Amino acid sequence: MIRYHLKELIAEKEFAEKRRITIGEIAKETGINRMTLSKIINHPGHSTVTDNLDKLCYYFDCKIEQLATHIKEQPQDDVATVGSDESGPTGDL
Repeated sequence: MIRYHLKELIAEKEFAEKRRITIGEIAKETGINRMTLSKIINHPGHSTVTDNLDKLCYYFDCKIEQLATHIKEQPQDDVATVGSDESGPTGDL
């Protein structure tokens, strides 16, 4: 899964510029739809196009590593077996 650090970048920019930065402002400056920005911020693992990542890196003057991190997840098969009872049903009634 990809984890975006958009909230952190907004907070850092707000602190550096001593002003509030809105999603609307970022949308206007980058050309990225507000709904897309909202999904990047609020929905872990949201998929977006590389053009949006490029625009965000340019806007925040950052490297891609500062914008996104790859989080290694367990494969779905492993997740389903974690915590399951390996002994199975006993058949006792």
